[in-house]
Amino acid sequence: MTAPAQAPAPGDRPGRGRYSRRNRGERFMVPKAEFQSYYGRPIIKEPVWEVPDVPGYLFFGGLAGASSVLAAGAQLTGRPGLTRVAKLAGLGGISVSTVFLIHDLGRPARFHHMLRVFKLSSPMSVGSWILSAYGPMAGAAAVADLAKLLPPTGPAATLTARAAAVAGPPATAVAALLGPAVATYTAVLICDTAVPGWHAAHREMPYVFVGSAASAAGGFALLTAPRAEQGPARRLAVLGSVAELAARQLLERRLGDLAEPYHQGKSGRLLKTAEILTAAGAAGAALTRRTRIGSALSGLTLLAASALTRYGIFEAGMASARDPKYTVVPQRERQQARTRLP
Repeated sequence: MTAPAQAPAPGDRPGRGRYSRRNRGERFMVPKAEFQSYYGRPIIKEPVWEVPDVPGYLFFGGLAGASSVLAAGAQLTGRPGLTRVAKLAGLGGISVSTVFLIHDLGRPARFHHMLRVFKLSSPMSVGSWILSAYGPMAGAAAVADLAKLLPPTGPAATLTARAAAVAGPPATAVAALLGPAVATYTAVLICDTAVPGWHAAHREMPYVFVGSAASAAGGFALLTAPRAEQGPARRLAVLGSVAELAARQLLERRLGDLAEPYHQGKSGRLLKTAEILTAAGAAGAALTRRTRIGSALSGLTLLAASALTRYGIFEAGMASARDPKYTVVPQRERQQARTRLP
């Protein structure tokens, strides 16, 4: 519902509002309409998701999925130190992400209830099954790698080493195959809502998420892996940062006025900070190959940037749900476009 127009002043044409014939044209003086809902309430219901549960769920899930891909590549190229820290990041990330998810759901049984059915049309259902399949594989891959550190003495140690040698490679491969889905399905999940700032960004959001996840995984490896084995992590961090920044630019350009929450208010400040940290972390990852401190700082910067990106996107969606114009204007534009079709 829009604000009522001003009443015409004496001498004005009925129904046209005040106008002026300066410069041979008309300049309407009616104030710009402000979109409001009944009793000042939002048109759509704002999601009841909480902070830090949902931003943490988005961030740690992305870190886990990308780390499993990095772990598989490091294992194939003979980098045991990088392989170990990447597998531990996969296990730790998915564990923390699941804790955040269950805490936001309120009761652990609700996560179990989502596994009663499998619906391809429901991102939440598909995501629950992806998490259920990925988590054990990431755990098995990490445990099998840690088993190599046990002293090779005694029958129990020998049996453990053999079991790890058999189960480790398949678990690593399956976790790597599921890793991209874990890193991106949350983008599909939030875009499959009525929240205008998320729903309209469904084309670019998966690329933003996968780029952010890659930069986080690379950053964690730069922080923890042996410096001599960090080459793949550096390349992953740089490529992920470039992909994330490019996808965000495309997102904001295509959304037009609907992209305002992505660069205004609290969400705008968060995303601007994340953008600066992403660029700085990527530059550090590319230029600090010979210093351990520089690599660690670059890794911390990339991790912070990825976390702020997820938090900023979360806040931008919430802001778009609270403001009626982000719901009304796109609807009117779509309706006008349909009426113009032959």
